[in-house]
Amino acid sequence: MATCWNRISDRASLLLALCLSCVPAHALTPLPVAPGTWMVQGAAEEFDRRNSGDISNSAFIITAGGVVVIDTGSTLAYGQALRSAIAGLTELPVRWVINTHHHPDHVFGNAAFSDARIMALPGTITALERDATAFLGTLHARLGDAAQGTRVRLPDTPVSEGALDLDGYVLHLHALRGHTGADLVIHDPHTGVLFTGDILFWQRAPTTPHSPSLTHWLAELDELAALDASAVVPGHGPLARSDAPLVQTRAWLAWLDNLLREGVARGATQNELIHTALPEAFARLPLARFELTRSVSHFYRRYEDALWQDTNAPLRPNGEQK
Repeated sequence: MATCWNRISDRASLLLALCLSCVPAHALTPLPVAPGTWMVQGAAEEFDRRNSGDISNSAFIITAGGVVVIDTGSTLAYGQALRSAIAGLTELPVRWVINTHHHPDHVFGNAAFSDARIMALPGTITALERDATAFLGTLHARLGDAAQGTRVRLPDTPVSEGALDLDGYVLHLHALRGHTGADLVIHDPHTGVLFTGDILFWQRAPTTPHSPSLTHWLAELDELAALDASAVVPGHGPLARSDAPLVQTRAWLAWLDNLLREGVARGATQNELIHTALPEAFARLPLARFELTRSVSHFYRRYEDALWQDTNAPLRPNGEQK
């Protein structure tokens, strides 16, 4: 009986292995957003080998003249899987790619789209030229085999704020700065969908390493609030059909700005602020503690310098500081 069971088990294992070999190693599931519009949602996690770097959102629009892809993911494998997913929905070619910003989880799939025009703000291209080598080293170290073959493919077409005409399909581009210094937000007037890149996070704490200013980022959220959007595809997190991503991102950034401003003013150390208790609204937010640590680590000195500059500013005749 045991021998018979072993044979059956061996055959089952062989069949399972054969079946798995027929399944793509990296399969993505596009989620419908609007007519002709799809997104692929990343995990609310940081890069690691378990998630293969699939942590950010990508999207694509199928137009009459071809497909436009918005952000290409972290690796060559992701970019190839995204192409396969698109091919499962349309026979039209991918003709255009838009990179919303230069962070590695949004641009390193570019190499899978060598036959497409890849567009980005000039500042995004410059930043990627500056940081790509370091990004790529970190990517390979964290992802191992999942990053195999991944290389830098720079955007080849600079774009600016305004209307972008893709053979008759017009998108509206908004050039912002809050997240990295060069951030594209894309509004599709045909469907009302707003693709925000990492200007908005939803159900995941925002990351801030290249942000020029939290107050600047907050001001830009007011600009986004004025746009008429039927749906929001954030840089990270699920699709939203309300302003919830904007509300949550604003609340986090305002809390972080206030924490740094008040903490530095009362002489709190960087380490004290890193260990601040999270407000109830953020206590269960994925990566909240991780992102608080990173944000305080790179913003603390800026807020400290700003405090000393204000303190040492010369007085006006009425005794107020300039």
